[in-house]
Amino acid sequence: MALVHSGRGRRAGVMIATLMATALTLTAAKAEELKVWRHGVVEAKSDAGFVFMAAKNGFAEKQGLKIEMVQFKGDALALRAMLAGELDSYEGSPGAPILAGSRGGDVKVVGCYWPGLTYGIYAKPDIKSPADLKGKTMAISSPGALPDLLARAVLDKYNIKPNEVRFSVMGSDGDRFKAVAAGVVDAAAASTGFLPLAKKNNIKLLVNAHDDVPNYLRFCINTTGKTIKSRGDDLAKFLAAEMNAWTYALANRDKVVALSNELTHSKPDDPRAGFIFDEVKSISAIDPAMPIPMEKLTWMRDLLVKTGNLTKPVDMKALVDDGPREKALKLIGK
Repeated sequence: MALVHSGRGRRAGVMIATLMATALTLTAAKAEELKVWRHGVVEAKSDAGFVFMAAKNGFAEKQGLKIEMVQFKGDALALRAMLAGELDSYEGSPGAPILAGSRGGDVKVVGCYWPGLTYGIYAKPDIKSPADLKGKTMAISSPGALPDLLARAVLDKYNIKPNEVRFSVMGSDGDRFKAVAAGVVDAAAASTGFLPLAKKNNIKLLVNAHDDVPNYLRFCINTTGKTIKSRGDDLAKFLAAEMNAWTYALANRDKVVALSNELTHSKPDDPRAGFIFDEVKSISAIDPAMPIPMEKLTWMRDLLVKTGNLTKPVDMKALVDDGPREKALKLIGK
């Protein structure tokens, strides 16, 4: 009887091993069927739960894609990577794409999902108003990136010439925030997600971009005309995955906060991710349908002319392609 039982055990073991091998083969085959989409983003911070949701919770897989998120210190660096063929798309402020397009770069804005700018200028307590920035040192990012252009937009509003401020180029929002806290610079452009930490670091939010420069767009998704022609269907599926992900994110605060904390290696009681989620909801900062607001893009272009980044206006319609977004809306039944 023992021999018979042993034989059955071996046969059962072989059967289980065979089933496991088959399951692994099918899983591998399914993974191989997914098309890779490389998407550039700014280094993860307290809003990462929104930014990474499509890549982390199965939304891309449902569209037959695998999204590889590539992080950069600034969106201007992501633009360069895309133009070099290292990315399929990237998201960032539309300032750099407008500049690139004006110089003949192959850039297309295909959707703007974060039209409300949750960003600002932080400063030391002795700076009482934006007018006090004259003669001070301000931390920004790469030329043409959001922190750089936002700083110039604020200075323009308060009639301060760029040469009346000393600019210091620093990497990420976190780097710039820490520089103000350490007294290395007098002010810095960074996400409002750092506001819960401002008081204990003896810093204040001097300018809230949402109030002072309401036409400033935060995140638009950009690609190239070449990619639209060669991978148009995949682009539409990528946008569809993002649309579904943002709709889900806006209805699931806990999921967004948890993912943000995971990606930024923050503790569960860190207040920043929850703060930025509530701010996004309160000012409707994210629109999952990602419309392309031409009036705001035109305002951005005119700002670049005013600040001297552009020598003459560029035709904004030539930099926009709404076709992929319309295909994406059909994919999700909108």
